[in-house]
Amino acid sequence: MQVQYFGTGRRKKSVARVILTSGTGKFLVNGREFEEYIPSPATRLDVLQPLEITENDGKFDIEVNVFGGGLTGQAGAIRLGISRALLEVDPELRKVLKPAGLITRDARVKERKKYGLKKARKASQFSKR
Repeated sequence: MQVQYFGTGRRKKSVARVILTSGTGKFLVNGREFEEYIPSPATRLDVLQPLEITENDGKFDIEVNVFGGGLTGQAGAIRLGISRALLEVDPELRKVLKPAGLITRDARVKERKKYGLKKARKASQFSKR
């Protein structure tokens, strides 16, 4: 049996479970091809950033199970999951990933709506008279 490396990534409301196994660079997201699941080339580059920085492009087969949120949030979650799984592979990669900001979890989430307002901060126009 092959060695598997796990990483969990979160971003906004999305949670991604990433499994790295040594292989040829096959990338499946929820059972679909990576290019099919994430159509935007810019977002795809963003997701693959940890692999490119650590020069592990094409060395691992990646299987991802992601749910919740939208495509951008899911892409951020996958990126963090890949980074964490790579740290399991080799803890020395931290020196490369940390300065690039790929280990830090992006804690920004949608602010809740407040009563009396239309959205989190948007209020109806003030009328003096």
